[in-house]
Amino acid sequence: MPTNISGALRRFFIAPITALFAQKTSDRKRRTIALPSVFTTGTRLPILPKPSPSNLRRFAETPVARKAINTVKDRVACMQWRIQPKNGRALQEIPHGEERVRILTDNLDSPNYDDSFRSLAEQVLEDVIVGGFGAVETQLTGDPLRPLELWPVDGATIRMRGDWDGKPDSARYVQATGRSGPEANIALNDDELMYIRLNPRTHTPFGLGRLEVAFESINAFLGAHRYAARLASNSVVQYALWLQDQTPEQHERLIRWWQDDIEGTGRVPILSIENKPEVLRFGGGTDADLRLGWQEFLMRIIADAFDLPPFLLGLEGDVNRSTAEEASQQAFRTAIVPTARLFAEHITRDAIHKKLGWPDLEFVFTDVDARDEREQAEIEEILLRSGVITVAEARQRRGLAALA
Repeated sequence: MPTNISGALRRFFIAPITALFAQKTSDRKRRTIALPSVFTTGTRLPILPKPSPSNLRRFAETPVARKAINTVKDRVACMQWRIQPKNGRALQEIPHGEERVRILTDNLDSPNYDDSFRSLAEQVLEDVIVGGFGAVETQLTGDPLRPLELWPVDGATIRMRGDWDGKPDSARYVQATGRSGPEANIALNDDELMYIRLNPRTHTPFGLGRLEVAFESINAFLGAHRYAARLASNSVVQYALWLQDQTPEQHERLIRWWQDDIEGTGRVPILSIENKPEVLRFGGGTDADLRLGWQEFLMRIIADAFDLPPFLLGLEGDVNRSTAEEASQQAFRTAIVPTARLFAEHITRDAIHKKLGWPDLEFVFTDVDARDEREQAEIEEILLRSGVITVAEARQRRGLAALA
């Protein structure tokens, strides 16, 4: 009876699956169209200024945007990291595990002759956050002690080829250098460039940066900020003098006298006319004229675009001790952890697996799952006493070397 059941299983399940995988390669090609929206045209509302890479980077140099960018970028770039076996494997299970981990760790500490890992990460993460286009060139060196070189690339200059055949050793990207002649475009194979997209979507091959999301709000904030600056510096006149029963000649004489002898001199003007002039104010003469409430609202929108709580951009009016810690943890989970994991996954897949051919190792940030140190120590102590983990495993989680 068991033999008959096994034969039936092979007939009805295993045989069809075997036949399915035995089909020709042409039958397994993709049938859907990638990025069909690029072949259609549509209308867009005119938005000025246009969120081009140059405008995005100019906006990135303004105080509020720079604060939001650095809050995410610096936290990720300063994280501790390590190379470890992938999918929970033990280091002793993989061939030459300890030696390869040591070589790759030393290699990433100095990814090229000009950068440290932090300087490389800061440049790439800047482009990822600003425009959603981070790029790193990956090349083999032929040196067994330093097998890999990583170079930061301006992600805004990268173009994608629509005729890529899916092979890692064929041209997928083109860098527009801005030069003329043969060096105008540099073709790069799929395994020669690590292209990081933030917020990938199906209708476009490019990512969406956090600064792109906040572009209009930052533009509105800069306009309101400039208006408030002119108003506070008295470059915008908020009042007028009303002189009743005066001839045009008298008006003209008064204006010339005021502009020539009084305005900007600090002198006390003395008027000897029959009717007292009346001051007409165009505004309330208070801080409400600076539109501070509108600027605060725009800063909250900008913080939302960067997945940050508003108090990290300086809005501390509605924050107290009980809510500040929870908001900080939320910012770490929603803004910093996803960015760090995206960067780590691309290093693992594009540099370690695809370029080096080491699929049994991965790059991880050890601070991604950071908790309270006291709470983490108590959890590890419970796991050690319960026999769930060993001392060596606990030390490996913290990035420490095994005890002799």
